[in-house]
Amino acid sequence: MEPDYVKLKDIKPALSGYIRKALVLLKEEPVPGDEAVHDVRVLMKKSRAVMKLISGQIDAESFKRDYTALREVGRILCLWRETSVHRKTLKDLRKSNQQFFSSLQDNEKIASLMKKPEPLVQVPENIKNDLENITELLDKTGYRIRFQSLDALDPGSLLKELENTFGIVVDRYITCRNNPKPANIHELRKKTKDLLYQLWFFRPLRPGSVKSLEKKLDAIAQNLGKYNDLTQLVLALDYKYDSASGNPALDQLVLVMRGEQDRYLSRVWQQASKIFRPGQKLISMLGFRILMV
Repeated sequence: MEPDYVKLKDIKPALSGYIRKALVLLKEEPVPGDEAVHDVRVLMKKSRAVMKLISGQIDAESFKRDYTALREVGRILCLWRETSVHRKTLKDLRKSNQQFFSSLQDNEKIASLMKKPEPLVQVPENIKNDLENITELLDKTGYRIRFQSLDALDPGSLLKELENTFGIVVDRYITCRNNPKPANIHELRKKTKDLLYQLWFFRPLRPGSVKSLEKKLDAIAQNLGKYNDLTQLVLALDYKYDSASGNPALDQLVLVMRGEQDRYLSRVWQQASKIFRPGQKLISMLGFRILMV
């Protein structure tokens, strides 16, 4: 006989853990490497998703203060990571497109983006200031959360907030299908990640169904992320098609990138159409029928 209640995953230990782990990663090296920066950015996204999930059960001032701090950390780290992502994306493209990449050796923007950074003799002052700022923001946020009363959160309200997040993703999905411009696709990616990271706390309700949906959402987010990386690279190259420019190699590179973007989106729409179709109800899709406490 099934029990008539299920306890959700505890939110406060998870949120505190995200922040604590981020601080550890940032202090492992004088300057965090690409992998550490990526991992900390993911932890910040998870933390912000949790803040949204509990937003209706904490005071507005606390939410605004902590959410703003977590967003600022993510903003600083995004600037650090951007160049390394461009470099990796270009190197991957070069591997499968050697035939015209040799014609782009004299392109200053591509050469600059692909140039491996020199080993640091000492930490630059701007990086040092950023690290101090990030550490202070995380220390203060973690301290405040430690004394935040999150042990009596109402699971019904949390479930309603999850449903609200799902509704937002559905709206962004339909918007994208009607107007698939990069800005709309970027929004769909961000909201999909919110849903993915919030859903984790509801695994005990129906582990198999939740994990299955998490896997699908993660695949959607990954493909949208790769699409966005290519969008940002085209912008970094300051590319605009001009029939009189006489740069067929660069035109070909961008066409290859557009083809890759088409491939990533085709994977997204196929899966997303089943999850985010109009009228879809998250609770029914996951089969939640059990009373929570």
